[in-house]
Amino acid sequence: MGSRAEKDALFEAIAVMGKALASPRRLELVDLLAQAPRTVDGLARASGQSTANTSQHLQALHAAGLVSRTREGTSVRYSVADDDALSLWLALRQVSVARLAEVERAARDYLGDDVDAIGRDELVARMRRGEVVLVDVRPGEEFEAGHIDGARSIPLEELEGRLAELPADREVVAYCRGPLCAFSHEAVRQLRAEGRSARRLEDGWPEWRLAHEELEGVR
Repeated sequence: MGSRAEKDALFEAIAVMGKALASPRRLELVDLLAQAPRTVDGLARASGQSTANTSQHLQALHAAGLVSRTREGTSVRYSVADDDALSLWLALRQVSVARLAEVERAARDYLGDDVDAIGRDELVARMRRGEVVLVDVRPGEEFEAGHIDGARSIPLEELEGRLAELPADREVVAYCRGPLCAFSHEAVRQLRAEGRSARRLEDGWPEWRLAHEELEGVR
């Protein structure tokens, strides 16, 4: 049997990953990378940080095995390391909302009043019947990196000017980065203000992709 010191060393090694996630800035970077790979400069712009600070946070996430990186000329592009790392982030987010009242309050303050939502199974059934139009309201680069089959890309800032592209006789379902992403909430509010029937998808692209891969794996 190992010694006390060896056991301490084991848990200290595991704690490296927890320490890497013990920063709101790093969590935001992981959330952004869950949508699409990005360069350091791109992440800095998206998160409102300096390039130097963003680089330091990414180094900590990389050292913990949570992100991977590839060099593209003079730039370095980061991505979530794998599906296990992505699942860890999604589970942390979900459990924190469910267990911590402070997180729930902060989410409510950020997102505003809730809007009607639709679950994954109902959406799939209604899409098959041609009853809804699915709109991805994330930035275009995130749509290009991966999206739900059958979705149309209309970034939130373009929605008002592109309403004519959406059939007036079908419900619109908007989705974005996940349940704590404000884009789909705001899209539903805009659509309803224009007299359109609209709901948001309960999940976002990362949850949808993982669920799809799990289903493919058991077939």
